[in-house]
Amino acid sequence: MTMIRPFLMFQGGVAAEAIALYVATFDGAVLTSVPHAEPQHGIQLAELVIKGQHVLISDSAVDHAFDFTPSTSLFVDCDDREELERLTAALGAGGKTYMPLGEYGFSTAFAWVGDRFGVSWQLNLA
Repeated sequence: MTMIRPFLMFQGGVAAEAIALYVATFDGAVLTSVPHAEPQHGIQLAELVIKGQHVLISDSAVDHAFDFTPSTSLFVDCDDREELERLTAALGAGGKTYMPLGEYGFSTAFAWVGDRFGVSWQLNLA
């Protein structure tokens, strides 16, 4: 079976914090595996399922000269306005707002935020 899964590589040992935010923020999010977690290097590899999407998460043991960019984002279709507002507030807290929650030509309700870990989220009312 061929699968394509997003892979989020964090720096600074914050993967566990990011996972905790995502599990607390998304209803039904499930951490399916954390085969290796080391105190000095953090999470070697974890798999999180958010709204049916499998996402791999890791702490890099090596410092890199790059990090996340908003041009690559996770696009989430929300079931209702309440969910959209909740996700926008939770994921945007301590992060950045690229497009505030509003009505745009392509959507009646949409927001684009970067969370405090640098991961970019496009949130759309389905």
